[in-house]
Amino acid sequence: MDWSYFIYFAAPTLFCWIGGAWLAYRPSFSKGAVAWTVFGLAIFSAFIIGMWISLERPPLRTMGETRLWYSFFLPVAGVITYVRWRYKWILSFSTLLAFVFICVNLFKPEIHNKTLMPALQSPWFAPHVIVYMFSYAMLGAAALIAIYLLIRARKKGIDEGMMSLCDNLVYVGMAFLTIGMLFGALWAKEAWGHYWNWDPKETWAAATWLGYLIYIHYRLHHRLRYSAALGLLVFSFLLLQVCWVGVNYLPSAQGYSVHTYNME
Repeated sequence: MDWSYFIYFAAPTLFCWIGGAWLAYRPSFSKGAVAWTVFGLAIFSAFIIGMWISLERPPLRTMGETRLWYSFFLPVAGVITYVRWRYKWILSFSTLLAFVFICVNLFKPEIHNKTLMPALQSPWFAPHVIVYMFSYAMLGAAALIAIYLLIRARKKGIDEGMMSLCDNLVYVGMAFLTIGMLFGALWAKEAWGHYWNWDPKETWAAATWLGYLIYIHYRLHHRLRYSAALGLLVFSFLLLQVCWVGVNYLPSAQGYSVHTYNME
């Protein structure tokens, strides 16, 4: 299994996810919406498993491979949110975002060989990245809802129900972000001998974690200050983007960061 087969899995997957998103707007077909979304996830996971077997390693090394997991976890976050809170639009939302990442991977798969550098051969590597990707999916959904609410607020005000959804997504995302950081510390100890070394990637990871922690505390103490909270949520997501992608291009990371292996 290699990237040349991706389109044959991506196309039916998107068909299922679009079908699930369409059925979500029909109350009598809510179970069908979940079933179609889950079936699409099964097809997509088959490709990930095939890549894992073919590469003889988890497909987690390159940006293209992490985008693969992000495309998978966005609908996972969407279907969980739909089942829990019955927001009809969430499956359309998650499908659209997953479609964007799938298209990027179709045009820029970033193919690499099977070999993993020694630092990536730790058993903590796979759970660290997988947990982070799920966290990023949840926090990404929260950020986009926050942007929508900020735009909508000018005309209709802010819906308390959607603010609660943002909070719940952040709570889940923050929990998995914390677990991912703990896994990362254990991986760093095994690979480089230190739990934490203030590497540029680690510094931005800490900044991201603190950003979301501030958001949670702000919401607890200032429940009615919606706009400021939403602005803080968007800012935290920008920190996350720097941590995930932008740090690789920062001068401080060039030739120093131990996390720039995915740029090879």
